[in-house]
Amino acid sequence: MAAIAESELIITNRGAIYHLNLRPEELADTVILVGDPDRVKKVSKHFDRIEHQLQHREFITHTGYIGQKRLSVLSTGIGPDNIDIALNELDAVANIDFETRQIKSSFRKLNFVRFGTSGSLQADIPVDEFVASTHGLGLDNLMNYYSYQKTEDSIDLVDAFVAQTGLDTNITMPYVFSGSQLLLQKFDAGFHKGITVTCPGFYGPQGRVLRLGLASPQLVNKLTEFHFNGHRITNFEMETSAIFGLGKLLGHECMSVNAIVANRVSKSFTKDSNAVVERLIKQALEVLIT
Repeated sequence: MAAIAESELIITNRGAIYHLNLRPEELADTVILVGDPDRVKKVSKHFDRIEHQLQHREFITHTGYIGQKRLSVLSTGIGPDNIDIALNELDAVANIDFETRQIKSSFRKLNFVRFGTSGSLQADIPVDEFVASTHGLGLDNLMNYYSYQKTEDSIDLVDAFVAQTGLDTNITMPYVFSGSQLLLQKFDAGFHKGITVTCPGFYGPQGRVLRLGLASPQLVNKLTEFHFNGHRITNFEMETSAIFGLGKLLGHECMSVNAIVANRVSKSFTKDSNAVVERLIKQALEVLIT
């Protein structure tokens, strides 16, 4: 097997992957992904002890323990483009030998769990409640750059989505990946469940109008109305489909749990985003260490 070239796998002088500034021994098998760099310390303050604290650009990592459970929490920044960096580099840290630049013979499986914020697309999922994603449906095009075999279920769901929403596939070709059933069953009590749509932006791609008009002005309503084989869209944000897609293709277990800070049906926004995020962190950590 040929070594991976220096231009493709960038390793720093201290033996760390370039963007994340991580070495293999600094990464736990369970990795909490947060968008906001400030949210890293909001998670790690619940650790009993912290082993490693690292930073490069917006990527901050704390690795430590709650009891006997070793955890890492990493800030990805906002958007699927940052997820492309984070997931590929986390997998490289786990599964590529940095000395030989070759894929390791033994596979190290990671658990990725996003702790995020999101907007609800259903009237019965109000602000300050939580959603655990069954699927990530991407409008961001990221996974269309990778080669993989689509399942019949994913093809059927995407076809139904395009037909029901009238989405212009010249703008984006949707894709869908399911989350980890192993992790999803742990997030039961206190979590709504449904499809999370991932958008490539916060304003136009999520149907917000400030000074520019929209190419698909009714898209948000159509997302709310979508139903297929017992599935509905519960919320949308900017990371989940990329995590589910890359994570599944790389062989890892992935879950996304989100605090609902906005409801696009009722046009409401939480009165205290810090409080609802803190509740999500506490509840999700309890699930992960049980």
